[in-house]
Amino acid sequence: MFKFKKKTLIFLSVSCVLLLLISLSLPYLKNPALVILKQPLRLFTFIRQEITALVFFHRNAIQRESLKKENEVLKSKLNVQEDLRLENERLKELLSLRDRSSHKLIACRVIGRSIDSWASSIIIDKGRNSGLRRGMPVVTSLGLVGRVAEASEITSKVMLINDPNLSVSSIVQRSRQEGLVSGTLGSHLIMRYLPQDADIEINDIIETSGLNETFPKGLLIGVVVDTGKEYSGLSRFAIIKPAVNLYGIEEVLVVVE
Repeated sequence: MFKFKKKTLIFLSVSCVLLLLISLSLPYLKNPALVILKQPLRLFTFIRQEITALVFFHRNAIQRESLKKENEVLKSKLNVQEDLRLENERLKELLSLRDRSSHKLIACRVIGRSIDSWASSIIIDKGRNSGLRRGMPVVTSLGLVGRVAEASEITSKVMLINDPNLSVSSIVQRSRQEGLVSGTLGSHLIMRYLPQDADIEINDIIETSGLNETFPKGLLIGVVVDTGKEYSGLSRFAIIKPAVNLYGIEEVLVVVE
């Protein structure tokens, strides 16, 4: 019985010593243990952050593409609306001119343009079925465009005033000086057969004189931007800027009567 108690006492003593040693060594073991434990935690945190960033990047990329497509659709709709607004304005001007004019006018859309480098013409969407005939004047709300050169059943070809084959009897609005305006295939016209003492100046307005049956009197042709003398020295000429932008015509009016 004494031996048993003695062994028990020894066990308890050894246990206390061990516990004391462990408790004394904890401060020295704490920092290395924490460092060792922190490494997996740091790795786990890094991986979690990278995965989260990748997920958000993918989501943001999808949202960005969606917003980009939506923006393109909205831009397209705005462009269509702007085109419609401008077309409505042009049509209102044409209808207003038709209502004010003493002539019978037929509204037409431009559906084609000549690619011939030696001529200048457009194709419109009405022809003989609508009453159009060869030689009829073509205008916009801004002024003279040209005349009908050919007319089929449903379309017509219009020779523009900058075509060299088209000449218009004209007059200076201010001085009533007469001349003949012809095309040059360029962006300007030329008024010829002006006498040396012709009263014509830069910024003068040129209009049809009405001296032939093709073009009614008073249709605006353009404005004088320059004058000069012919090579012969016997007459003068004037360079005319057309009132109508011949390269941007979309709707026209044909003078039927």
